[in-house]
Amino acid sequence: MLLALVATHRNTGLEILARLRAGPTHLASSVDAAARAAIRGTVVLATCNRFEIYCEVASAQDTDAVFSALAAHIREHSGPLPSDVLPSFVRHTGPAVAEHLFAVAAGLDSAVAGEREIAGQVRRALIQAQAAGTACGTLVRLFQAASRTAKDICARTDLGGAGRSIIAVAIERAISGSRHADLSAASAVVMGTGAYAGCTIAALKARRCSNISVYSRSGRAEEFAAARGARALTRADLPAAIGGADVVVGCSGAGPRIDAAALEEFRAGAPRRLAIIDLALDHDFDPDVRTLPEVELITLDSVRLAAPREEAEQFMLASDMVRQAARCFEEQQKLRAVDAAVVALRGYIQQVLALEMSRVRDRHGCTATAEEVQFALRRMVRQLLHVPSVRARELAAAGRQDQYIEALEVLFGLSLQPVADESSDPHLPGFPETSAQTG
Repeated sequence: MLLALVATHRNTGLEILARLRAGPTHLASSVDAAARAAIRGTVVLATCNRFEIYCEVASAQDTDAVFSALAAHIREHSGPLPSDVLPSFVRHTGPAVAEHLFAVAAGLDSAVAGEREIAGQVRRALIQAQAAGTACGTLVRLFQAASRTAKDICARTDLGGAGRSIIAVAIERAISGSRHADLSAASAVVMGTGAYAGCTIAALKARRCSNISVYSRSGRAEEFAAARGARALTRADLPAAIGGADVVVGCSGAGPRIDAAALEEFRAGAPRRLAIIDLALDHDFDPDVRTLPEVELITLDSVRLAAPREEAEQFMLASDMVRQAARCFEEQQKLRAVDAAVVALRGYIQQVLALEMSRVRDRHGCTATAEEVQFALRRMVRQLLHVPSVRARELAAAGRQDQYIEALEVLFGLSLQPVADESSDPHLPGFPETSAQTG
C-alpha cells in the first residue's frame, strides 16, 4: 500500500514549509519501532512550495499507525509548529498516490502551471532516498514513472514549453513594471548560491541581462559566480551593488533580513526603480521594504497569484495524460503482485517434477529412460502452467489478483512471498525469495 502525506503552498504557509523542509529528509530509521516495521520504504520531496512524504507500508491496516509515527517525527524535528499544521496535511493512499506525484512532476500542482524545476526536484528526491537506502523497489518505480510522465507531457503539450518557471514569471512581472523591454541594460544582484540562484542567473541571461552580481553570506560566491559568468560580491560590496541595481533576487534565506531602513540607506540618491524578487522561504527582505518609493517587492505568494493561467485545453490534455499514466502504473503494480503467485506455482510443480524423476531413477536406474520421462514431464509442466499464468494476468488487470492468490494458498498450501525486486538497487532493502511449501 502506497501512502503520501502532502503539505503545499495551497494548504500551508511558506514559513511553515520552510520549517518542515529544515527537518531531516530520511525518516524510516528515526520513527518508532512498530511503525518502522510497517514501512518498506520512504522518499521525501521537500521544495520551496511543498513538503511531501511518500511511503510504502505493509498493508492498508498500517496506514494510520504510520501517519501517527511520521507526524510525531515531524513535530520533534521541525521546531515549534502551529497545532493545525499536521491535520492540514493531505493524505493520499493507493492509486491516488501515483496520480498526485505524476501531476506534481509535470508541474500541474505548482504555483505556475507547467513549471519545470519540480521535475528535477522529483528526480533528486529519489536519488537522495536511494543514497540513504530508504527507497524500496515500488517507490523507485513510482518516481521513475513520474519522471517519464513529466517528459511526455513536456513533449506533447505546450505546458513548460517556453522554459516556464517561478523565477521566469517573477522576472516577467518585474519587467512589466519597468522601463525595460528586456534586461540588456539592467543591473541585477542575486543573493544566494543554491539551486534557485542557478536558475535565476539562467533566467536573467535568457532576458539578455549580462550585468549580474552574486552575494553569498556563506562565502561561496566567488566559485559560484565564476562558473556562471557573473561577478562575486563581498559583504562590503553589497550595499552599493543593491543601491545601483534594477533587480535584486533573494534566494538565500540565511542570516538577518534586509529591512526598509537598511534598503533606504543603500538606495540613497538612486533615482531608478528597484524590483526585489524574494524567493527565499525565510525571506531575505522584510515585507516593509515595499513601503519605500520606487520599490516593488515580488514574493512567491505574489507570483502564485499573478501567474497567468494556461489554456484550458492544454491543461486538460496534460491532466488526462497524468491519469492514464497513473492507471498504467497501477496495472503494472497489480501484475507484479500476482507474479509472486505464478513463481510459487512454478516452484511447487517443479518440486513435484523433481520428486517424480527421483522415483523414476530409483525404480529403473536407467539414464535413457529417465531422460525420456523428464522430457515428457517438462512438456507437461509447460502445458499445465500456460492457462493458470494467463488467467493470473487477466485477474490482476481486473483488480482480482487477491482471489487468485487466495485460491493458490488454499488449493496447494503455498506460502506466498513478494517476488525479489531485481530492478531496484542491490543495496536497498529487498524482498525474500519466493518459497513454495507442499502440504
